Amino acid sequence: MPRKVTDACISCGACIAECPVSAITAGDTQSEIDPAVCIDCGACQAVCPVSAIEEE
Repeated sequence: MPRKVTDACISCGACIAECPVSAITAGDTQSEIDPAVCIDCGACQAVCPVSAIEEE
């Protein structure tokens, strides 16, 4: 199941750089994960400094 970004996101970009399939982009107020591209590897969740990424 793909991950999702919560409102705790601070738009630091750490998850964007870490995603091996480029499923994460910078949104207007927070990063956004494309569920059609996400492979649910958890790499983004591991590097998020504010724990703003969780399983959907």
